[in-house]
Amino acid sequence: MIDDLPPLREVVARHGLDAKKTLGQNFLFDLNLTSRIARAAGPFEDTVVIEIGPGPGGLTRALLAQGARVVAIERDQRCLPALSEIAGHYPGRLTIVEGDALEIDVAELARAHQPSLRAEGEAIQEQEPGSGSLRAAGEQPRARICANLPYNVATALLTRWIEAEPWPSVFDRYVLMFQKEVAQRIAATPANRADYGRLAVLCGWRTRARILFDVSPAAFTPPPKVTSSVVELVPNPAPLPCNPRALSRVTQAAFGQRRKMLRQSLKSLGVDAGALLAQAGIEETKRAEEVDVAGFVALARAFDMLRQ
Repeated sequence: MIDDLPPLREVVARHGLDAKKTLGQNFLFDLNLTSRIARAAGPFEDTVVIEIGPGPGGLTRALLAQGARVVAIERDQRCLPALSEIAGHYPGRLTIVEGDALEIDVAELARAHQPSLRAEGEAIQEQEPGSGSLRAAGEQPRARICANLPYNVATALLTRWIEAEPWPSVFDRYVLMFQKEVAQRIAATPANRADYGRLAVLCGWRTRARILFDVSPAAFTPPPKVTSSVVELVPNPAPLPCNPRALSRVTQAAFGQRRKMLRQSLKSLGVDAGALLAQAGIEETKRAEEVDVAGFVALARAFDMLRQ
C-alpha cells in the first residue's frame, strides 16, 4: 500500500467509473506499477507535476506519495469526486482542473502553480546531477508532465507540446505512457525504418526520447489489445534552429508518400522539389526514411527560404 486510501477497485465500484472507450480510458489498478512510473518521473523536490487524464487517480496517488505536487487535468466529470477524495487526503498538494487537455495551455498552468519557473525560451544551462532532467543554472523550482495519456489523444497532445513556441519549454521532462507502437515511433531513428516518421523527427529535433519499460495489457482495466510503453522525453535546450510549422509541412509531405523518392514526394509543397533538395544538400533519390533529423531541419529551413 502506498497510502491508507481505499483500494482503487473499490473506489471505481463505489463511483461507478466504467472506463469509456470514447475517452480513451484504460485504468491502472496496480499500485506497484503506478509507483514505478512515479519513480521514473522523480525526484519531485520543489516540482509541480501536470497529469493528464488521471481517471480514478491511481498514478495521482503514486505521484503524491512520492512527494510531488500535482495538477490533474480531467475532462470526465464522473472521476472528479474520486479525485476530490485524494485531494482531501493530501491537503494543498493536489489541484484538480476540469477540462480538455487539448484546449489547455499546460505551460501557463504550470507557471500558475509554480510562479518562479523560468520563462519559456529561457536558456537551460546546466544538467541536474544524477538525473536526466535539465534546468536553468541556479534554479530550483521545476515543472514536469507525467501521465498515462488517453490513447485517442496521446499523439496530438505530444505534438502540441513539442511544437510549442517559444522553446525550450518550462517543463524539464515528460514521462508518458503510450501504446508501444507509438512509443517506438517516438524513439525511432533512420536505423528503425519501419517506425521512423514525422513523430520521430519532431521528438528527435527538440528532445532526447527513450523507452523506459513496457506495460502488459493485463495491468489495465479494461485490458487494451496492445502492450503499452512508458517513454521519457528530455527537452533539448538548444535544438537546431528551425520553424516548427515548416518542419511539420516538410515531414508531412515526405512521409505522406514515404515509398517515393523525395524529388517526387516533396512536390506537394508547392515549391521546386529539386531546388529545395539542392538547397538542403540532400540527394534527390533519397526517401524520407533515409533522412536524419538534421536533414529534415535543413529541408525545413530551405523550404522557408524558397517561399520568401
